[in-house]
Amino acid sequence: MRGNTSTSAPWRSRTMRRLRSLPRGATREDIDMMRRAIALAEQAAARGEVPVGAIIYRAGVVLGEASNDREATGDPTGHAEVAALRAASVAVGGWRLSGCSIAVTLEPCPMCAGALVNARIERLVYGARDPKAGAVDTLYDLCRDPRLNHRMEVIGGVDRIRCGRLLTRFFRARRQERRTRPS
Repeated sequence: MRGNTSTSAPWRSRTMRRLRSLPRGATREDIDMMRRAIALAEQAAARGEVPVGAIIYRAGVVLGEASNDREATGDPTGHAEVAALRAASVAVGGWRLSGCSIAVTLEPCPMCAGALVNARIERLVYGARDPKAGAVDTLYDLCRDPRLNHRMEVIGGVDRIRCGRLLTRFFRARRQERRTRPS
C-alpha cells in the first residue's frame, strides 16, 4: 500500500500538499517564524496598529521580534522591521546581522527594505505583497538591486493569504469606524 496515504496517515497527504505549495526556497523554520510574526501582527491589530509583525532569526534562535507601533509611539519609523532590527542588533552586539533571516507579514516599504540591506540581512521571507509601498517585488527591488552594497535572498508569498486577510480585515474595520463616527 505504498501510494495510499489516506488509510495509513491521513495527515500526511495534507501536510505534503501544504509543503509542495510553499514558495520556492522557504523552509520549515521560515513557516514557523512566519506564524510567530502573524501572532505579533494580530497583537498589533488589537492595539489599533497596522497589523504587521517581524521576527529576525538565525539558526533557529530568535534575535529580535516586533510589531508596528507607530500609533502608540508617534514615531514614523515605528515599523515592525525597524523595531526588530533594533532588538536583533542589541542581541548580537552590533549592527551587522550577517547570516540572519527576517520573516515579516507584509512586503517591506522602501525605508524598511533599505534598513534590511544596510543591516546585511541574508534572507527576507515575507507574506503579503504591498501594492502601495512594496519595495521588494511590487514597486521596487531594493533587496536585490546590484547597484547597492548588499543583496539578499527574497522569498515572498509565505502564508500570504492569512497575512493579507489580517490587513484586509483591519482596514475594512477602520473604514467602517470612520463611516459610523459622527461628524
